[in-house]
Parts: sequence; C-alpha cells; structure tokens
Amino acid sequence: MDAHKEMNPPPRKNRTTAERTSERELVTTRSFNAPAHLVFKAWTTPELFQRWWVPQSFGLTLVSYEADVRAGGQYRLVFSHPAAPEPMAFYGTYLEVTPYSRLVWTNDEGQEAGQITTVTFEEKYNQTLLVVHDLYPSKAALDEAIASDATGALPEQFEALDGLLVTLEAKAGQL
Repeated sequence: MDAHKEMNPPPRKNRTTAERTSERELVTTRSFNAPAHLVFKAWTTPELFQRWWVPQSFGLTLVSYEADVRAGGQYRLVFSHPAAPEPMAFYGTYLEVTPYSRLVWTNDEGQEAGQITTVTFEEKYNQTLLVVHDLYPSKAALDEAIASDATGALPEQFEALDGLLVTLEAKAGQL
C-alpha cells in the first residue's frame, strides 16, 4: 500500500449545483479548495478573471474586459463568436464590493432591466463556498435565460476557475 497516497489523497472534485428557487431566482453553488481571498481575487482582478470566465465549449473569444471593481464602478465584457456578425457586449455596474465576502452587480445589456447578480464567498477550513444568486426582472426573463442556455456556462467556468486557483495557491506557497 502506498503510504503517500493515504496521507495525501487526490483533491476532491467539487460539484456545481444550480437551483431555481423562485419564479425569478436562480442560485448556483460550488465549493473551491482555496481560501476566500484567492477566490475573490480571481473574480475581481481583470487579468485573472479573463483566464477562467469564458467557457471553451461556447466557442467565444473574450475580445476585451474592463472592470472598475468598486461600488459604483462599471464593467464591460466584449465577446466574439465565429457565427456572430458583430461582437457582443455585456456590461453593468457594481452595487456592492465587500472584499473576500460579497460582490453585487447589475447586468444592463438587455432590453428590460437585467438581472442582479450577487456572489458570496464563505470560507471554512481553507475552502470557499461560492454562491451565485441571480435575480431576474421577471419569470419570462429567467425562462428565456434557461431556454437559451445562458445559465449553463457556470459549471465549465468553475472547472477553469479550479485550475486557476491551483496555480495561484502554488505561487502563493512559493513566496
């Protein structure tokens, strides 16, 4: 028996769950094997965010990303897709930025008022429980987001985030 394997089991694969909690709300959760300050940093540092946010299976390219991560600050993501004639922009305003524990922003690119996204980071024993809460302006808006699979990217994005966090923790351990 390999004593090293017993003492250092392989990292546990964390599962992403999504649940519609009301007519207008979708809640996605995932645990990460990293402290909250690193997970928060990956969400709020544009250079890091760009490394994990775009799901490869969607065929998108992140053309540009600008973010002023503070209450009242704005963000703008621009994507291109080979089948789309024009780039697509997603943008909004940060309503709340509480380091290492909470982000709240608007999604303003739609015709009607967009959803409000709240992300919380709860650390326990060097792991972070991440909860993404999307509140849509109407039942129809959430139904449309689900039907178009706009809500289905997070599991793949979170797999990429897992990989980035391993790299960030390794670099932090070398300091």
